[in-house]
Amino acid sequence: MWHKEWALLSSDDREQFSRLVNLMLAKTFILRDRIDPKDKSLATDRDFRFIERHYPLFTDYLSVAGWELVLEPDYGVAFVTNRYGYNRRHLDKATTYFLYALRLIYEEEREKLAIRREVITTVLDVVQKLGYFGLVDRRITDALLLESLGILKDFNIIDKLDGSWTDPEARILIYPAIIFVISNEKINFLYQNICGDGCPGKLLDSARQPEEGEEFEASKKIIID
Repeated sequence: MWHKEWALLSSDDREQFSRLVNLMLAKTFILRDRIDPKDKSLATDRDFRFIERHYPLFTDYLSVAGWELVLEPDYGVAFVTNRYGYNRRHLDKATTYFLYALRLIYEEEREKLAIRREVITTVLDVVQKLGYFGLVDRRITDALLLESLGILKDFNIIDKLDGSWTDPEARILIYPAIIFVISNEKINFLYQNICGDGCPGKLLDSARQPEEGEEFEASKKIIID
């Protein structure tokens, strides 16, 4: 049981363990490689390594409260899910479609990558992707960019390499966590929902219709006031 492993930890490691449990519940995703805020380069995250090292302890402890810790070493992502479906963050429609646009860009660009799992894009590329699929009816305001992209950064899905979220040329780093937020199936369903019979085919492999009760935003437009 977890309490036996807990008893073997030093006082510093116990404090680290408690902090990381709360951090995972707050942010969902912990990344192995993150942008260093000082030099804007990727650096190994000590939190991820600690979770990796004490994975059985975290797993046993979290399972008592109905949480499952998933570790994806190939992608450098650790995240928690609740087996009862509680504690979910419901994104507003605008942020949801920013997320979809980023997911599409990630899928398109990661095929070009050799080793790295992260993808770099720009604010302009994301906005243009929204326009390409007809997901916006009006000009996207600075306030919307700040709010939506800021939310996704808070959950360790993206990061800003330079500039401001309102700068079209600002570079955005898309972390591999995004593939665990939106599956290929949901991307394909969105694609079919937007263009209907006019779609030339699937965007990604393994398309399916969402099962009954599955959460999904099916509206076609973001209405921006």
